[in-house]
Amino acid sequence: MDLGLKDKVAVITGGSIGIGYAVAQAFAREGVNLALCARGEERVKEAAQAISREYGVRAIGVKTDVAKAEDVNQFVKAIEREFGGADILVNNAGTGSAEKIMDAPDEKWQFYWDLHVMAAVRMSRALVPFMKKRGGGAIINNASICARQPLDYEPIYNVTKAALAMFSKCLANELIKDNIRVNSINPGLIRTPDWDKTANIVSKEKGMTPEEYLDKIAKDNAPVGRFATPEELANFFVFLASDCASYCVGSTYYVDGGWLKVVI
Repeated sequence: MDLGLKDKVAVITGGSIGIGYAVAQAFAREGVNLALCARGEERVKEAAQAISREYGVRAIGVKTDVAKAEDVNQFVKAIEREFGGADILVNNAGTGSAEKIMDAPDEKWQFYWDLHVMAAVRMSRALVPFMKKRGGGAIINNASICARQPLDYEPIYNVTKAALAMFSKCLANELIKDNIRVNSINPGLIRTPDWDKTANIVSKEKGMTPEEYLDKIAKDNAPVGRFATPEELANFFVFLASDCASYCVGSTYYVDGGWLKVVI
């Protein structure tokens, strides 16, 4: 299927590893040029160069902490210099947390608010004018199944991802008149380096191998019985950004192997 994305420009935050990097590769396979950002300068530049070599697209990697407004501004300036704007924005940067509400200080709440919510607000606000000039675009926010079905050990993550999903809905209503479609995705169990790191630590405490631990997590939670690969999730991002999904507006889509326990 021709998704009609060739020569468009996609911006992906947290694009040097895990889900973000898989999404970048999936877009590159469709001939999409890329602007990637991450906090690690060497890694994000290497990621952009590797994608450019393999797929023949233009790609830049810019060191950016999207939780900081000044870094977002510098990233957007680099996008404008290199590409003159963008057609697609994937707000992907984020990470899990671990705390109890009664113990977590204000500073931790603020950090995750800036990372998961304000980063998406600022990136959207900065890139939408370019999308309008180009005749439209797509914004996809990577939230989490935890936005709807919370995990007890990361309440700040749950709350900020729920806010991101609501932001997506509100922004979709505001921008659809400009032919800019906004949606969010709530992934479930995706096999990322973060999960591997967790498995290496927790499995020792439980007397398991890392693979046994991850297999138990999958079988205990997802009816499909396994983790998804980042590539499986990335394919859905690309579809949702394309004109093949032209009637998909203001919705949240679950890619969770059946983990969500309610009908929505």
